[in-house]
Amino acid sequence: MKLINTDIKDLFIIEPTVFEDERGYFYESYNLQVFNKHNLNFNFVQDNQSRSSFGVVRGLHFQLAPYAQTKLIRVLEGKIFDVAVDIRKNSPTFGKWAGVELSSENKKQLLVPKGFAHGFSVLSPSAVVFYKCDEFYNKESEGGIIYNDKSINVDWKLDPEKMILSAKDKILPGLDKAEINF
Repeated sequence: MKLINTDIKDLFIIEPTVFEDERGYFYESYNLQVFNKHNLNFNFVQDNQSRSSFGVVRGLHFQLAPYAQTKLIRVLEGKIFDVAVDIRKNSPTFGKWAGVELSSENKKQLLVPKGFAHGFSVLSPSAVVFYKCDEFYNKESEGGIIYNDKSINVDWKLDPEKMILSAKDKILPGLDKAEINF
C-alpha cells in the first residue's frame, strides 16, 4: 500500500498493492499498521455506501466540528472523479481543491481528513462508492458548499448540462457564506 501526497497537506491518495492471477485479484484496502506507521491514527466507526448514475454530482459536503469526519473513499463498481476542498481557515491552501479518478479498475482511494469538503462526480454508467468515517454522522452538523462555487472552480470532468444534483446540493451556499468552524 502506497500513500501519495497531493498538493494539499494531509490529503492523500492511497494506491494498494494488487496481486492478480488467472483467478482474479487480492489487495488490502485498509491496514491499521500502515496507517499508524504514517501517523494516520483514525478510528473508523462507520461505513457508508452509495450507488449513483452517470452525471450525478454529490457534494460538496462536510460535518462541522466536533462531528467532523475523516473519510477513506473507494469505488467498488464504476468510476468517479473524487474531490476534496481545503476549508481549514488557517491553512495556506484554504479554498484549494484536489481531485483524483477513483475506479473499480485502478482501486485507488482518497483519504479526506477533517477540515475538508468532499464531493464526487460519476463518470461511468453507474458507480458504487464505499467510504469509512471516523465519526458518526450528525444531521445537525451537516455543512456544504455549492458545487459550482466560482472561487473554488472545481473541474468535475462533466458537461454541466449533463450534471444531476439533489435539490439540497443545488442550494448550498458559496464558500464565502458557508458556516465553517475549522
